[in-house]
Amino acid sequence: MLQLLLKRKIKSNIGIIVANQSIRITLKAFDHRVLDLSAQQILDAAERTGSAVAGPVPLPTSIRRFCVIRSPHVDKDSREHFELRVHKRIIDILEPSSKTIDSLTGLNVPAGVDINIKMS
Repeated sequence: MLQLLLKRKIKSNIGIIVANQSIRITLKAFDHRVLDLSAQQILDAAERTGSAVAGPVPLPTSIRRFCVIRSPHVDKDSREHFELRVHKRIIDILEPSSKTIDSLTGLNVPAGVDINIKMS
């Protein structure tokens, strides 16, 4: 009986839930505080519509380091180091309803946060 329910669309009081479907949201930003705020906004929007949420799962921070010579002509020993940190989070929304997708599309996310949405 459970397998039949998973193959068909299940109707609930929230909206139509498509079985065996999930949404994976990947967030990237240079500032981890802004990233956590936007992840919390997405979690609140998904939980308000009654969807099951897994996350936010922090992924390893990718760090790119650059070494630049300060002087344009001489003094190779005088160098300056810069680094670029990209923080990442993953949020999985299990069994999203149509109201969940509508609430996620109308969300205002702060500037500087890159969002990648994949449905499977």
